[in-house]
Amino acid sequence: MAVETKKMANSLAAAGGNFGEQIKSWPERIKSFYTDVRTEMRKVTAPTWKEVRATTTVVIITVAIFALYFWVIDFFIQRGVSQLFNYFKGR
Repeated sequence: MAVETKKMANSLAAAGGNFGEQIKSWPERIKSFYTDVRTEMRKVTAPTWKEVRATTTVVIITVAIFALYFWVIDFFIQRGVSQLFNYFKGR
């Protein structure tokens, strides 16, 4: 991270405060940006099939647990509100 920050600082220092100089530095900054992107993309790896299955299983189980939890909470809140309405309707 420090190397990229240093490169950016150097390119901004080279550009100076003048708008014309900043415009002239764009090609160098764009080239530096694309070089950095290519370097970072080389570090990216795709997950293995085993990792994909494992994370998918975790997601499905988590969604099922949350669905059950919210269904139970919704059921009890619905029953409670119905009880309150029935109580006040009878008065």
